[in-house]
Amino acid sequence: MKNKILFLFFLMMYGFAEANVTLPNIFGDNMVLQRNSEVKIWGWGNPKEEIKLVSGWNNQEYKTVASNQAKWELTIKTPEAGGPFTISIKGYNEVVLKNILIGEVWLCSGQSNMEMSASWGIDNGDEEVKNAADPNIRFFTVPKLTAASPQNNLLGNWTESTPETMKYFSAVGYFFAKRLREDLKNVPIGLISSNWGGTPAEIWMPEEVINSDPILLENAKKLNEQEYGPHQPGRAYNAMIHPIAGFKIAGTLWYQGESNVGSLVYDKTLGALITSWRKEWKENFPFYYVQIAPYKTGTNNFSNVMVRNSQRKLLKEVSNTGMVVISDISDTIDIHPKNKKSVGIRLANLALAETYKTNSNLVNGPLFTDFKIEKNKVIVSFDYADGLYFKDKKSNQFEVAGADGVFVPAQASIKNNQVILTSKKVVNPAKVRFAWGNTTQSDLFNKANLPASCFTSEF
Repeated sequence: MKNKILFLFFLMMYGFAEANVTLPNIFGDNMVLQRNSEVKIWGWGNPKEEIKLVSGWNNQEYKTVASNQAKWELTIKTPEAGGPFTISIKGYNEVVLKNILIGEVWLCSGQSNMEMSASWGIDNGDEEVKNAADPNIRFFTVPKLTAASPQNNLLGNWTESTPETMKYFSAVGYFFAKRLREDLKNVPIGLISSNWGGTPAEIWMPEEVINSDPILLENAKKLNEQEYGPHQPGRAYNAMIHPIAGFKIAGTLWYQGESNVGSLVYDKTLGALITSWRKEWKENFPFYYVQIAPYKTGTNNFSNVMVRNSQRKLLKEVSNTGMVVISDISDTIDIHPKNKKSVGIRLANLALAETYKTNSNLVNGPLFTDFKIEKNKVIVSFDYADGLYFKDKKSNQFEVAGADGVFVPAQASIKNNQVILTSKKVVNPAKVRFAWGNTTQSDLFNKANLPASCFTSEF
């Protein structure tokens, strides 16, 4: 009996001694941590186990104790950009994270146009792959996963940008990082790619956000079963976003909307997603997104342009957001435009101007602000309208309507960076719209050669 008790005692002690300090996979070798920040690092250990973390850039020691739920969390200070460094985390065992860089971290999310990599056949892809070696750009790819409830870990690991890793990583993300590196010089860039082609926005936010909003819930009920991905609210969020929520990021890049074509409330849907992510991260980080491209969508002539207009409206509805318009570099018969480099560069130029303040150039296309009526003329005003011009000297993309709401083409001219509209068929104009069609590629540009977004004054 005595020997049995001794055996159990040693077994228990051995178990305690072997209780491993572990971390979520988002923390690992080759990762990038956000510079000049208070960065949260968390993991698991034995309940009441003392955890010590030593940061390699200044050898500072941080301590905490694992909770009765076996979880621990530390907030550490990161320096200016640099590396590589190590981080040591000790409990009953020791975990050493190696080749860590300090820089700028961005989350890239959405559906297939964000997921699309050089291996899919982007423009000039082979050449870009050959030149992709840059140890100061790091990738973390979140695998496609679903869950009915929020998860605390996911598969994946950080890798350096090489021809082999870049070839299968988000091309938009890579070109964004490459452009950032040009202006931010020696600052490393870390990209987390969490995407799933063919998915609606509803699956990317907590289910309760949809369920607690009657408008979003009603809209979500219209989503159809997908062949290549989930359509149920929350399923990708639970498995592909929640496990990394709290990992310090500079901001988010978003390219999604094609699977919500037909929605009349996409601005509310995406607005709810942004708000939910910021709440989860406890941070009002910048959220920059791509307006989906014009392309042929079924028989409904306005289902695509309605989503693009919702994306335009969102800019005024949610703070710290930005949008790039890509109608000039898209292909109206291909839902996957292959010019991903220009998309990444436009997003980066936006971030460099708005987040980093290193770019003073014009980075937005013209955005409709308002219009006024003078007798039978409509005068349309835009933000970012410096050097306004029509691509083919004239435009046939503006329409006006009277109180009856029947739109007819209008004659358009430019004066003082405003567009002047007239129509013999509408004596008393009351409404105006522009580039209002699923496949209409904007013909109005500013001096930065960036296209204007479609719009309607109706809603």
